[in-house]
Amino acid sequence: MAGWQNKMTIKKDDVIAALKTVYDPEIPVNIWDLGLIYDIDTDGEAVVIKMTFTSPTCPMMEELVGQIREVVGAAVGAPVRVDLVWDPPWNLSMMSDVARLELDLTEQGW
Repeated sequence: MAGWQNKMTIKKDDVIAALKTVYDPEIPVNIWDLGLIYDIDTDGEAVVIKMTFTSPTCPMMEELVGQIREVVGAAVGAPVRVDLVWDPPWNLSMMSDVARLELDLTEQGW
């Protein structure tokens, strides 16, 4: 995250806290714990979030991206750019332990 401290005094923890308020509408877990966020950086003028979805055909993609821009932008007082990436593809191993517990997924169950 070479550009993280460029010209901006935004704290990564504030961005993460805001991301944890955004939930996948089909899964009762926030997008951070689902492992959908691949990177958080800044280009000096905006927060840049690289993220993926569980499926490239997610019908809620635009709504979730808009929600991310809104909540992160409000939390840090800066514009937010969301870049969608598909490599590596999302899989269950990217979920946090919190998400696995919430969804009752054990090592044996997935």
